Amino acid sequence: MNFTLKTFDQLTNTELYNILQERTNVFIVEQNCPYPEVDGKDGQSYHLYKEENGEIVAYLRILPPGVSYAELSIGRVLVKKEYRGQGLAHSLMAQALQFISDELNETTVKIQAQDYLRNFYSSFGFEAISEVYLDDGIPHVDMLLQKS
Repeated sequence: MNFTLKTFDQLTNTELYNILQERTNVFIVEQNCPYPEVDGKDGQSYHLYKEENGEIVAYLRILPPGVSYAELSIGRVLVKKEYRGQGLAHSLMAQALQFISDELNETTVKIQAQDYLRNFYSSFGFEAISEVYLDDGIPHVDMLLQKS
């Protein structure tokens, strides 16, 4: 699967608009969860996504250490509703982790995962490091991946 990886400054206005639109559709509208989606962290992040027919169908952002946590982080992982169940999320995460390891030389990744996705992230080696807690009314768990 072909994914695109760009820094914030490399994104075109249209790409950024489409990314923010799909993040809003999934995390605010679909999950019925009003929160500040545009959080000031995009400018420091890498953006990995797959586009089809001008639409973002899968996306995540990679946040360098010190932006969300002391460790590097992955966030805003999504697959557009119509494209779920095709393995896109797995391919997306695998590519992100490969980039983090090969290009950024990072060995530790921290995430804030929705609890229902715990097994998905565990399949990549992430381990829960917190109890389940509510964030914006949705059960979450902090998870850590450490590679030597």
